[in-house]
Amino acid sequence: MNKEKLVEKILKLKKKRKAIILAHNYQPPEIQDIADLRGDSLELSLKASKTDAEVIVFCGVFFMAETAKIVSPKKKVLLPVKEVYCEMAEMITPEDVIALKNKYPSAPVVTYVNSYAEIKALSDICCTSANAVKVVGTLKEKTVIMLPDMNLAQYTQRFYPDKRIIYHEGFCPFHHFLTPEEVIKAKEEHPSAIFIAHPECRPEVIDLADYVASTSGMLRLAKELPYKEFIIGTEVGLLYPLSKENPDKKFYHPSPEKMVCPSMKKISLEIVLNALENLEFEINLPEEIIKNAYSAVKRMLEIV
Repeated sequence: MNKEKLVEKILKLKKKRKAIILAHNYQPPEIQDIADLRGDSLELSLKASKTDAEVIVFCGVFFMAETAKIVSPKKKVLLPVKEVYCEMAEMITPEDVIALKNKYPSAPVVTYVNSYAEIKALSDICCTSANAVKVVGTLKEKTVIMLPDMNLAQYTQRFYPDKRIIYHEGFCPFHHFLTPEEVIKAKEEHPSAIFIAHPECRPEVIDLADYVASTSGMLRLAKELPYKEFIIGTEVGLLYPLSKENPDKKFYHPSPEKMVCPSMKKISLEIVLNALENLEFEINLPEEIIKNAYSAVKRMLEIV
């Protein structure tokens, strides 16, 4: 079936199912193009919760679909590919969280939304890469536990020398393995470009950045800043919407072969069509997990 026919069938079936299609910024271009909403994971989930859609098709990875279910428990949430996992989310277990809570009993647990529902459910408050600094700043405690990304925790620590941030040594491989040498080389090749890094990058890469921002933040900065050339320090999928939204600007990547998340590239138009036809694969979570995880998300939303 050609692309036009696939898209036609998807749109027709989407209407029949009263569905909405969400696509994370790292998804393949053809998936971003058919999505009703594109953006960061929590941003997508919150926007979808405010629609009258009965079915959410989340083109992303497992924890993202879980988050959509947490904020829209009455909606049917589908993850088109059953096993698409985030390597960072896989790096922490409930037992790890409990051990840290026992070791630092008075420290609140701040959990990055890029984590599984059962980890959120053990947390005091959630954060995103865009609001982590603000979230930690609202906490009165001088010792804070941040999970699961050590790079986001270390970035946040820069803003609060009076606090001690305890972190679990998890990381996103596709951000963590971007090296300063690769960034310096890109800067030498494109001397007029400014470098925007994602806060999941390691500290020595952050040191080279002109700006640090989440994927949505990068999209906003690209529009607002007067510069015409940018080096983008995040997964390569973001270059598609950046170029599409800013046709008069140029975007470069310091490590285009290495910074590709294979899980984010598994969803195709055929797979989206299958999800809508067969209502696969549905995300279901225990009520207690939804309740406790939502509490941590809600507390974040109340302060940011």
